[in-house]
Amino acid sequence: GRALLVLLLSATVSLLGGLIFGYELGIISGALLQLQIDFHLSCFRQEVLVSSLLVGALLASLAGGILIDRHGRRRAILVSNLVLLVGSLVLTLTRSFVGLVLGRVTVGFAISISSMACCIYVSEMVAAHRRGLLVSLYEAGITVGILLSYALNYIFADMDEGWRYMFGLAIAPTAMQFLSILFLPVNPVKLSSWDSDCQKGLIQLQDSEDRATAKQEPCKEKHYSFLDLFRTRDNMRRRTLVGLGLVLFQQFTGQPNVLGYASKIFHSVGFQSNSSAILASVGLGAIKVVATLIAMAFADRAGRRVLLMAGCVVMAISVTTIGLSSRIAPLAMARDCKAATDPNASHSLTQHPLTPVSSQLAVSPILPALGAGKGRASPGFAATRSLTKGFASTQSMEVVPGSSLTWKRGLEETVGITGPPLSGAPWAEHKVLNWITLLSMMAFVSAFSVGFGPMTWLVLSEIYPAGIRGRAFAFCNSFNWAANLLISLSFLDLIDAIGFSWMFLLYGLMGAVAVTFIYWFVPETKGQSLEEIDQQFSRKR
Repeated sequence: GRALLVLLLSATVSLLGGLIFGYELGIISGALLQLQIDFHLSCFRQEVLVSSLLVGALLASLAGGILIDRHGRRRAILVSNLVLLVGSLVLTLTRSFVGLVLGRVTVGFAISISSMACCIYVSEMVAAHRRGLLVSLYEAGITVGILLSYALNYIFADMDEGWRYMFGLAIAPTAMQFLSILFLPVNPVKLSSWDSDCQKGLIQLQDSEDRATAKQEPCKEKHYSFLDLFRTRDNMRRRTLVGLGLVLFQQFTGQPNVLGYASKIFHSVGFQSNSSAILASVGLGAIKVVATLIAMAFADRAGRRVLLMAGCVVMAISVTTIGLSSRIAPLAMARDCKAATDPNASHSLTQHPLTPVSSQLAVSPILPALGAGKGRASPGFAATRSLTKGFASTQSMEVVPGSSLTWKRGLEETVGITGPPLSGAPWAEHKVLNWITLLSMMAFVSAFSVGFGPMTWLVLSEIYPAGIRGRAFAFCNSFNWAANLLISLSFLDLIDAIGFSWMFLLYGLMGAVAVTFIYWFVPETKGQSLEEIDQQFSRKR
């Protein structure tokens, strides 16, 4: 009974951690519509406000690993909850732009720490046959949090200073996670010195055979320095190669940008009104939730490698299809940030009604998992992400479905666009290709949510020794955020240079390379204890 209670509480912690991550990624898209009016924000200030979350997340990725390894995973989650409460209160009560930026930096720092600590904490305290399910539950929480944020964006959109409620409501799930962690015992069963001394107070619910083995073995925890990640000791260099390869391919296969023009595709197939566009974005988010639940169900059955490779193949086919169809039915684009605030911009908006709002603010069209991931991006994930991963995430760090649609709704109210926006659009005639593009985008979302979204962070939480797991996870996570930012910032410039269709064909090629990488370098870890995985990596290939 006690083990069941601990299992339920750990599942709650994982789900709430992901929900908070997704909520904070998605809520800015609706809040920004009101903030730009209440605070008279220029394009540059909007970019600063949105990207400030990324700054906090990057700082956490650099410093969080030390906190997680030295002070324990449980304590790191508690600290992140307290920091998040402070950041949410600052955002709710502030009356200055500086306060908003500081609040967003604080929140970004907190959710990045939490995302890393939650995945590691849950992976270490549950049995091998449940680890995939419970760690993937974090990714499911991200998708639910993103959907929740858009629902609340819609509810508070017409309320005076509704953005205060949007930011303030993050306090509720944060407090719930804090209380759940407090009820989780540090050591539910002390089996031997191996448990208490070597695992730094982490809960161990391993199978009876694992426990018997643990009793017979002396304490073997090794101490590692950060530089050991790049050395041949215990094959650490190969582990780092696997970790960096997964997070970089997660980004370079196009996850931050594929859905950046989701609103255009929605409109091209007939979703022309505000309500239908919002419904379409919610539907896309629902598809992501369902796909993540499928990943949870099969993570411990099919295995990590199978889901990663299958997801990668479908992603590569999807972006290749989008690239080929866009050569025949091109999507219009604009890069004018001032369109959001310039009353004289209505003509250009009518000509190109479905474009992201700014070269920088919409530069990163998708928030994520990654997933988001956290993936965290994370991620995974559909529209204006603005310099952050959706920052992602994924951790999916993940991607946010529909932020550009919400932004579009605000633009129409501000600028006064009326009537069917698509008359005369050169690509409105290609209905069949537009539907193929839409279905390809939905397939991409599903594939990412089954493969790279949850599996990247699950594998990262498994492949490193306990003594350096926190720092190694944080190191890879920092590359995830940095690569996400690089891809997002360079997206429109690359499109200008080589064209939209070639950009997506390049993503398809990267997907094929990713499949090859996973086949040759990523081992299968399903059903193995963390100690067995460590021994597998320690041996020569």
